[in-house]
Amino acid sequence: MSDSHNRSLQKADLKTFDDLLASSDFEDPKYVTRLVESLLTGAGQAGASDLHFQPTGQGLQLKWRVDGVLQPVGVVPAQVADNVVVRLKVLAKLLTYQTHLPQEGRIAQEDFPLDIRISTFPTVFGEKVVARFLPTGAVSYDRVGDLGLPAETVEAILAALSQTSGILLIVGPAGSGKTTTAYACLREILSSSPEQRNIASMEDPVEVILDQVAQSEVAESVGFDLTSGLRSLVRQDPDVIFVGEIRDPETASIALQAALTGQLVITTFHAPDASAAMSRLADMGVPAYVLRSATNCVLGQQLVRRLCDCAKLCPETDSHQSNLGLRVETWRLPQGCPECRQSGYRGRQLVAELLDLKVSEVASQISSEIDAAQLRSAAAAHGMKTLYHQAVELVQTGKTSPAEVVRVFGITDRQDELKIRSKK
Repeated sequence: MSDSHNRSLQKADLKTFDDLLASSDFEDPKYVTRLVESLLTGAGQAGASDLHFQPTGQGLQLKWRVDGVLQPVGVVPAQVADNVVVRLKVLAKLLTYQTHLPQEGRIAQEDFPLDIRISTFPTVFGEKVVARFLPTGAVSYDRVGDLGLPAETVEAILAALSQTSGILLIVGPAGSGKTTTAYACLREILSSSPEQRNIASMEDPVEVILDQVAQSEVAESVGFDLTSGLRSLVRQDPDVIFVGEIRDPETASIALQAALTGQLVITTFHAPDASAAMSRLADMGVPAYVLRSATNCVLGQQLVRRLCDCAKLCPETDSHQSNLGLRVETWRLPQGCPECRQSGYRGRQLVAELLDLKVSEVASQISSEIDAAQLRSAAAAHGMKTLYHQAVELVQTGKTSPAEVVRVFGITDRQDELKIRSKK
């Protein structure tokens, strides 16, 4: 990103697009261009991961996702709604006349100071557009130690990355920061052994360019899918392979076989936690002995929102209702202020659990039919601090709220995890 682009972002005012949305100067030929630029700039400045343009009968409803939560922003008037969609498609080099099929594109950084992926989808009221903001410029997480994980978890990850084979599986639901963690692991390897290990990747898409990594991007339109690409990649004499995501049994099989035959594999997988990931891989047909032999460790992670400084300590009265049944003695509740745009939260905190299959009592739970609850209990009984337990601790220390824990983990009875840890 150029210095001039940086300055333009720093000077951008989040109120600018509010003023434009309230304006009725639709005859101005530059109105749509200015509005789109202001919306994208404002969303980037607010730290949004996505900006939604949802067509309705009254225009385009605007929402952005900040800290994992959708927040309403405003409405683009119906008079210019179609032109706003066209402008976004032009920036992403999409076919403006094609309105009945989904399209995907990317806004080049020479056209805009942010790296943005554009996705369109037809609806009954017109095309819905989602702008996803990709990481660009300087990165805050250059090393695993920068992720904010506990020291023992960092130590275990570094030990896994020092191996010459095996798989490091990073799991969590969508939007839990798995790719960020994976890139931090790759940078860690590059820092510790520069130019000594051949590192290659198969991604869909490549989100961050890394020097000294041979990164490849899926192109299904020409038959270059994740499975065929990975099958060929293992013949490129790699020491380390990064697979953007395991999505199907075939990809899982190739990745795990590579981990067994002399490559260190780093990959991500959609699952609510580490134990559920093992269960789902077994359900996909991966043999239990392969899971036990190939897996260095499984890192399960989630992101919870941090309370803004405006949060207040909960009063003594009506405590059960305000702490939503969590086993905590003190907690704070969100209030809302201009600094957090009345949300009550600012930023997010990573919580992570490490499933260690080197512990025999834990490994013994890996069978053809893995019970995720039993595996989780066994791991917790032998030292693993679960995601839920860590989230409750964040409530106790005033970093997040009971409502945020319920939002992330749902209304669930996981008090047994707390009992296991309290006995140790």
